[in-house]
Amino acid sequence: MGDKKVNCCSVSRNNHSGTDKAVGLKDVVSKSITQKDNMILLPSGEFLMGTDDQIGFPNDGEGPVRHVKIDSFYIDAYAVTNEQFAEFIKETHYVTEAERYRWSFVFYLFVPEEKKKVSKQLPQTPWWYAVEGANWKCPEGEGSTIETRLDHPVIHISWNDAVAYCQWAGKRLPTEAEWEYAARGGLHQKTYPWGNKLTYKGKYQCNIWQGEFPVRNKETDGYVGTAPVNAFAPNGFGLYNVSGNVWEWCSDWFSPTHASKDHYMNPNGPSSGKAKVIKGGSYLCHKSYCNRYRVAARSSNTIDSSTGNMGFRCAADA
Repeated sequence: MGDKKVNCCSVSRNNHSGTDKAVGLKDVVSKSITQKDNMILLPSGEFLMGTDDQIGFPNDGEGPVRHVKIDSFYIDAYAVTNEQFAEFIKETHYVTEAERYRWSFVFYLFVPEEKKKVSKQLPQTPWWYAVEGANWKCPEGEGSTIETRLDHPVIHISWNDAVAYCQWAGKRLPTEAEWEYAARGGLHQKTYPWGNKLTYKGKYQCNIWQGEFPVRNKETDGYVGTAPVNAFAPNGFGLYNVSGNVWEWCSDWFSPTHASKDHYMNPNGPSSGKAKVIKGGSYLCHKSYCNRYRVAARSSNTIDSSTGNMGFRCAADA
């Protein structure tokens, strides 16, 4: 892959004109309530973060490999689900940025033909449509529903939305270093959370694209869109779906370069930036195009962006 910079999975609002300007995060969340259910307490530890592997994307800042020390922290075993997010909305009446903008990005296979006629495509990524009415509770626009996907990860979530949920839940977003430490599951410099081979005994271990992107998805893993948050086996630390399914927001600002240090203690990224780190890849990732479902892979998006394959999981201090 080398320096090839292509990303089928992530698309930003700043590439498209919205019908409304979203407002910033408002003080609409309830008082913090600490919830440690379904969270995993990870011990402090050290690991090698990033990769110098030739299958990676150097321009993304995957390397060089850094020796990182992490203090103990909690992290969700699962990405936040539609059911959990609905509880947050019910209690706080928070309005997501996709709802404020009145549109969000939907992958073309999920856009009804009548909506394609009135939705705009991005020239550089024509498989994304800006669909009016698409948001967390109507993932494909008006008329769609999450009723049969309550245990799927919530999508169409901006970084600001994720932060609002975390504040309500008494949690926070993980740093990129915490996320990667947890996603590796105790393995040393492996490509995936389970090892170096994509499949195990001929079976896929995550929800990604099989076939020819973006034309045909063979659905060999059993899913064409999102999968339940507990699909597939967990990694060595007990985390589910840290590869594929949905991109997950981190707290760090994104930079393709890293400070020159021999050791890093609880790194949290640069002090400012234009976009936030996202990790894990999604159901749209394919090795021929966007091989970013590897644990060391990384990408970014602006804090107000939302798509049909972006969600999050929470962390908390120990």
